[in-house]
Amino acid sequence: MELLQSVGSSIGWAFLGVLLLYTAVRLYDFIDPINYRHEIRSGNVAAGMIVAALTVGTAIIVAAVILSGDPARMVR
Repeated sequence: MELLQSVGSSIGWAFLGVLLLYTAVRLYDFIDPINYRHEIRSGNVAAGMIVAALTVGTAIIVAAVILSGDPARMVR
């Protein structure tokens, strides 16, 4: 039973992390006047690197926030 609870908790936190990451990228798209999707489709590598850096940076922040809820998880 503990295994199912652990798996369910992991799935829930993963869903929350993906939702937060998606929200952050969409918010950045809304705030910044440049249409990055169009620029990437046009072959602009710099726009792709900006979106990649935003995604990785936001993912690190989201992971740190999720892990900070239980200090014992950070030690394992």
